[in-house]
Amino acid sequence: MFWPMFAVALGFLGLVVLAVFAVRVFVEAERLSRQVSDSARRISRAAEDLEHAAASTARSVDAL
Repeated sequence: MFWPMFAVALGFLGLVVLAVFAVRVFVEAERLSRQVSDSARRISRAAEDLEHAAASTARSVDAL
């Protein structure tokens, strides 16, 4: 009777370990998605700034 109970306990412990790792992966994936979203926003803002600078430069060259 000891070995079946030991096997069940080890199986339960294995499931607990897998659940902990699954939660950690989920938390890290959420963090990564926030970082990607923030980076995309910053890149978009930089592209807009570059567009404005290029338009400004083009206007100043045309004025010459």
